[in-house]
Amino acid sequence: MNIILIIIIVFIVLDFVLGRVLNALNARDFGKPLPAELAGIYDDEKYKKQQEYSLAKYKLGVVSAVISLVVELLAFGLGWFGWLDGVLRGWLEPSLGASPVWFAVIMCVLFFIIILLVNDILDIPVSYYSTFRVEERFGFNKSTKKLFWSDQLKDAVVTAIIAALILSLVTWIYTAIPDWFWLLAWGVLMAFQIFMLMFYSNLIVPLFNKQTPLEEGELRTKIEAFATKAGFKLNNIYVMDSSKRSTHANAYFTGLGSKKRIVLYDTLIKQLTTDEIVAVLAHEIGHYKKKHTMRMLFLSMISSLVMFVILGWAIKSPELSIALGGPNESVFHLGILAFAILYTPISTLLGILTNKLSRRHEYQADAFAGQYGLAEELISALKKLSAESLSNLQPHKAYVFVYFSHPTLLRRIQKLMACTNCSSL
Repeated sequence: MNIILIIIIVFIVLDFVLGRVLNALNARDFGKPLPAELAGIYDDEKYKKQQEYSLAKYKLGVVSAVISLVVELLAFGLGWFGWLDGVLRGWLEPSLGASPVWFAVIMCVLFFIIILLVNDILDIPVSYYSTFRVEERFGFNKSTKKLFWSDQLKDAVVTAIIAALILSLVTWIYTAIPDWFWLLAWGVLMAFQIFMLMFYSNLIVPLFNKQTPLEEGELRTKIEAFATKAGFKLNNIYVMDSSKRSTHANAYFTGLGSKKRIVLYDTLIKQLTTDEIVAVLAHEIGHYKKKHTMRMLFLSMISSLVMFVILGWAIKSPELSIALGGPNESVFHLGILAFAILYTPISTLLGILTNKLSRRHEYQADAFAGQYGLAEELISALKKLSAESLSNLQPHKAYVFVYFSHPTLLRRIQKLMACTNCSSL
């Protein structure tokens, strides 16, 4: 064991400990008396059910985290990644050794596809239990076992195809143009991120769900009327058949320019009134009008660039490959894997800062809806959605600080109720 491997193992353990401590603090607050602003969301019976649901998810999370920790420690500590590299190297070198670029590309793709496949297989038991035990016990699951396995297969295939394409291009850049790897690879990832932002709902979602245009009627009329009033050009409003998997409800805004669209879960339409849905969409339109999507994209581009600059320098070091049990030379795929763990403290800090900014954006989007006289409808909608999903209404402050991209329901209600000039939020 060398110093880099020791650091990797320490980071894995510290990340596990941080997650368990924060989750334990969060679980400790289950069942706290609700403040006046949240009164009426749950009656005594439903509040007890909510606590049981939160506790069941907490226990499953502990099991999942422990399994992940054990597998990671075994994989890194026993040199499984170096072993896999050796097996693939022995298999591919006789036929591809004379072509360094293609050898590196195929090695990297196969290496990570195998890791992703093993990871998916290890995740299946927890996912299955979550779907057909926890979610079904509390009345959320609508998925069938056939649909579950179909989703698992589709997700694995889509992930493998996307990963193979990106890894092939990035590895080719590193092998063929190493001096500009950090910049060109960053450009590839950013192009992919923008592409997915624009076309995810058109290309990926249809593989799992049907999206149909919202039919003519009172809801569409009111949504279009609000969009016109808010100066938001909206042509694409879709309803997604999320009810075939779960009763959880949501709505989201996606795309840029002419590709932007609003997607409503059919469960959302069933759970909320027309005015409440308009208030929820006013919030989503607020994100667009306040340019939150572009700000977060810009922040992602800057943070990713910093990461690639550091990666471009670190990946040349053979010590990263040696730490994982690889050969005494710089190996691209082993270096990336080691770097991903070593970068954990920075990514955690960036995640905290990003979540803080995201929570501020949520307040601003709420305020945008409030500007149009929809504060009461938005509060009502948020309460209903929280009640229907058995949400934990009082998460621990430390847990919120680290993990939450949205403010708590209590803080959102307090902001909206106290808002005399919502545009100032």
